[in-house]
Amino acid sequence: MRFTKMNGLGNDFVIIDAITQNIHLTSENIRYLSNRCYGIGCDQLLIVEPPYDPTIDFHCRIYNADGTEVNQCGNGIRCVAQFVCLKKLTNKQNIHISTRSNHILLSIMNDNRVSVNMGPPIFDPKLIPFYTSQYQKTYILFLPTQIILCGVVSMGNPHCIILVEKIENIEVTSLGSSLEDHHCFPERVNVSFMQIINCNNVRLRVYERGVGETQACGTAACAAVAVGIQQGLLYESVNVSLPGGTVSVNWKGTNNALHMIGSTSYVYDGYINL
Repeated sequence: MRFTKMNGLGNDFVIIDAITQNIHLTSENIRYLSNRCYGIGCDQLLIVEPPYDPTIDFHCRIYNADGTEVNQCGNGIRCVAQFVCLKKLTNKQNIHISTRSNHILLSIMNDNRVSVNMGPPIFDPKLIPFYTSQYQKTYILFLPTQIILCGVVSMGNPHCIILVEKIENIEVTSLGSSLEDHHCFPERVNVSFMQIINCNNVRLRVYERGVGETQACGTAACAAVAVGIQQGLLYESVNVSLPGGTVSVNWKGTNNALHMIGSTSYVYDGYINL
């Protein structure tokens, strides 16, 4: 099987072309390929398929390292846009890609940057999904040892955003793993810790469900900005600094699509026997 290794700000992906080769992977295969000791190693594995809809250019299936299929991955879908251009599967600059939950428009820019129209953030608790009696800008979650104040939103996948004074002081793995399986999130949740520098700049660390802490997460960056704007803490254009690099997020508020711009990197092509 041919594969390509790419990353978006250090958030790394195995991308597999299922258009020119016949591919069927089990959850066990995906866990093996994602394993950094025994397989290739990645945060997420993405499979590029032919479109299911004539208005779409490609379909993408997204799997976390634990083998679970997920709806969305902002950094991964940017890498897929570069991938299909690199492999000459398209010559378009504006590419429509469907995932399990969305149709996404991606635009290839200069310097390996890709702009993504992520659609409007979803704050309706039933659609996130998030168990609560009613929508609030800030929710209270109870853990055995502490009380958490957070914003909750979906960018095609569920996100819990926690404001902190200094992200260096946060125990991302222990707190993230405790919240990932919180009973209020029936599909588990990605947990982000956001430090606001000013109204146009934030710092972010992310614990991704089924993965752990990662160098970057595109949908988490979008979710954090959406929550910050919704709470009146951020302006409509924000630079999000993650351990792996920086993305730009723009959102004009309710009912408007959110846009993210960030870089992608091709690492190598390879072959592996399953």
